[in-house]
Amino acid sequence: MDQLHMHFTQAIHNTVFQVVLGYVELCAGNTDTKFQKLQYKDLCTHVTPDSYIPCLADLCKALWEVMLSYYRTMEWHEKHDNEDTASASEGSNMMGTEETNFDRGYIKKKLEHGLTRIWQDVQLKVKTYLLGTDLSIFKYDDFIFVLDIVSRLMQVGEEFCGSKSEVLQESIRKQSVNYFKNYHRTRLDELRMFLENETWELCPVKSNFSILQLHEFKFMEQSRSPSVSPSKQPASTSSKTVTLFEQYCSGGNPFEIPANHKDEETEDVLASNGYESDEQEKSAYQEYDSDSDVPEELKRDYVDEQTGDIPVKSVSRETLKSRKKSDYSLNKVNAPILTNTTLNVIRLVGKYMQMMNILKPIAFDVIHFMSQLFDYYLYAIYTFFGRNDSLESTGLGLSSSRLRTTLNRIQESLIDLEVSADPTATLTAAEERKEKVPSPHLSHLVVLTSGDTLYGLAERVVATESLVFLAEQFEFLQPHLDAVMPAVKKPFLQQFYSQTISTASELRKPIYWIVAGKAIDYEQMLLLMANVKWDVKEIMSQHNIYVDALLKAIQGNKIIAWDTLESVNETERAVKFLWCANFWQCEFEQFNRRLNEVSKRVRIPLPVSNILWEHCIRLANRTIVEGPIPDKEFVETYIKAYYLTENDMERWIKEHREYSTKQLTNLVNVCLGSHINKKARQKLLAAIDDIDRPKR
Repeated sequence: MDQLHMHFTQAIHNTVFQVVLGYVELCAGNTDTKFQKLQYKDLCTHVTPDSYIPCLADLCKALWEVMLSYYRTMEWHEKHDNEDTASASEGSNMMGTEETNFDRGYIKKKLEHGLTRIWQDVQLKVKTYLLGTDLSIFKYDDFIFVLDIVSRLMQVGEEFCGSKSEVLQESIRKQSVNYFKNYHRTRLDELRMFLENETWELCPVKSNFSILQLHEFKFMEQSRSPSVSPSKQPASTSSKTVTLFEQYCSGGNPFEIPANHKDEETEDVLASNGYESDEQEKSAYQEYDSDSDVPEELKRDYVDEQTGDIPVKSVSRETLKSRKKSDYSLNKVNAPILTNTTLNVIRLVGKYMQMMNILKPIAFDVIHFMSQLFDYYLYAIYTFFGRNDSLESTGLGLSSSRLRTTLNRIQESLIDLEVSADPTATLTAAEERKEKVPSPHLSHLVVLTSGDTLYGLAERVVATESLVFLAEQFEFLQPHLDAVMPAVKKPFLQQFYSQTISTASELRKPIYWIVAGKAIDYEQMLLLMANVKWDVKEIMSQHNIYVDALLKAIQGNKIIAWDTLESVNETERAVKFLWCANFWQCEFEQFNRRLNEVSKRVRIPLPVSNILWEHCIRLANRTIVEGPIPDKEFVETYIKAYYLTENDMERWIKEHREYSTKQLTNLVNVCLGSHINKKARQKLLAAIDDIDRPKR
């Protein structure tokens, strides 16, 4: 039996040497015999990248034949042992039967022990081949195919002798980590290029778009065993699992490369001109060919506010028809908001998960790199559209503490802020910089300074909502990532979702507030407010002229917003969100600041303040938004607080934690000199400081 094992060991050595030698000589293009004198380890280093995969496949096919031969040898012995046992049971020679059974047991034990020896030889030969070439230069699909073959070989080893193939796993893990670091660095540089050339226009996908429709996520459609290759798992309709040896015992080879191993399925996720089909596009234009469904009030050049005719931007019927057609093209399909760059990031995530699905030991490295893709995308959106030092310095609290913490973490760990490398820097610092990416710059084609487009409102909405959509896809993938993440590393995944993914929607506030803060000429509003005679005797049911000017400006901005966002999906929802959830909060802040400045010069009576606010609310409901104004009670309560006594105001400050420190400080400062003295002011400011201290 030992001689038999030696024959199989020699067969393995000769087979792999001849297979690799054949490819090396073929690629060398000459009949030089120097390669035949090389050791197998040295010979593997001469395999060219172009021939690496075919050679690996032929190597595994040849080794499969050796292992199949051994499998058949064991199968033959088992079959004849059963026949001899049946024949012996009919005879009466007990002594001969015992000797025969002993021999059979010895042979069976030797053969079973040989399984592990043979598989160990196979692993070592393939490991040597895998480590003989640097796979970091391979294309992604080619590298995945290498992993696919090795994964299938590990399945063979598990069926052959129950081995977990630790030798193969370690060798392919080293190659994978090395490959993936280089691959990820290249992808980050590409992502930076995509972001710097992105014009933040809507990528028209179908309303039923799902990431599972993308080629990169096809592997998730079927459940696979961890040890089975993801693209070559045989389909089986029976409940009993058929092993590879049973399947290919009579012929065939599990390592045969099909003529076209690529996935032949095509994607169908993009909409045509924003429509699901040509028929829908045709019917859409027929439906909107007339303006019968346009409200009469929108056809007028003036809107009656019952407090005087306020002129608004005139809109022709042709403009309305063009607007509705364009709006229908993307609005009615209710498709998600994403850009070409968003789609590229999603595809990268699919590729990363595909690699992680094949090779579980590198799951943490893959997920860590996936998180960097999202981090960089989020940081770019904030840098392009949400960073405004002048607004942040006002203390309005546009960015939550959690969002600021996340942005600081990303900047410190991922963003390279250095213009050039410092020649005196240490080697460690240089290595750290290699893992960072320069901060992206907004494309010069994106204009955010024009009031005609509301300071790039359409681009801001597309960018922000595409980030929210990307975060939703990560949330969808969370169970899959959690299933493969090592237990000791799961806190990292939980922290990523709780502190980064969940902050994506919080970027809406600073991004949209920039538009709201620039959309109105507040200096002009301040001049109009300063010219008002704040006299109780002059209180009338009619509002002051600056209210007319404010509402007129907001109404005009709404029309511009509608025109600007007509190419963005769910235009009406986006406009309402902007003007309701953010604009009025910003207006309150600006109104509060201007009112404070005016109040320093003249005391505004409480009835006057209430009338001003009520007029704003009433006219806003008629001309700008439908339904209740967000935070209406929030503003009304704040206005009334101006006229509280010292003790009442101190209690009010402690009870109303929803107001920012800046708002509370303004409240106290404005009241100074009217009904609050300097001593009371210091006391109230100290109370505000006590409230703010735990937040620091």
